[in-house]
Amino acid sequence: MKQFWNERYAQEAYAYGTEPNAFFKNTLGKLSPGKLLLPAEGEGRNGVYAAMHGWEVSAFDQSEEGKRKADMLAENRGVRFDYKVGILEDMPFESGYFDVIGLIYAHFPAEVKEAYHRAFNSLLKPGGYIVFEAFSKGNLEYLRENPAIGGPRDAAMLFSKEELQHYFPDYEFELLSEDEVFLHEGLFHQGKGLVIRMLARKKS
Repeated sequence: MKQFWNERYAQEAYAYGTEPNAFFKNTLGKLSPGKLLLPAEGEGRNGVYAAMHGWEVSAFDQSEEGKRKADMLAENRGVRFDYKVGILEDMPFESGYFDVIGLIYAHFPAEVKEAYHRAFNSLLKPGGYIVFEAFSKGNLEYLRENPAIGGPRDAAMLFSKEELQHYFPDYEFELLSEDEVFLHEGLFHQGKGLVIRMLARKKS
C-alpha cells in the first residue's frame, strides 16, 4: 500500500484537493482548539486547515510523497504542523494526549483495523472527541456505478455504524449516521457515494 500511495501522491495535482473535508471543517468549527491527531493524513489538506485555525496538529502517514505535498501546502498557507512518516506502531504518541482525533477516510487493512481503532481510543483524553468520515460498506454498490467516487474495493476496509459502536464502546455518540453524499474532492473523490459520519465523545 505504501507504494500505491507514494505513486498517487507523486503527481503534481493534489489527489483529494487542497481544501479540508467539509464534514471535518464544519465539525471542527464547533470544538475548542486543542491537540489534534490526524492519522492517514495524506497530502495535508485537513492538517493545514486545522493549523490555520489554532489547533496543535500531529499527523502521520506511510507516504513520503504525502508528507512532501503536505509540507508544500503548509508553507503556501503560512503554517506548520508535526507530520511524521510511518505506521501507527512506530509513532511516539502518549496515551491520553489528544483532545480530538480526526479519522477522515482513514481506511486501514482488515488485519490491523480493530487494533488501530482501539489504539486511537487510548490516545484520546477523557472528554475528547473523534471526528470520523469514511466510506460505508454500502459504498461498493456506488463504486460499481461511479468509479470516480473512490474508496476501497475490499469490504473489510469499509465501515458500518455497528462496527464503530463496537470499536468505541465507552463513547457518547453525538452523531452516528450513514449518509449519501456528493463529494467534490480533488481527482479521486468525485460524485455520489455512501459514507459513515460520526462525532463521538469519550466518557470521562
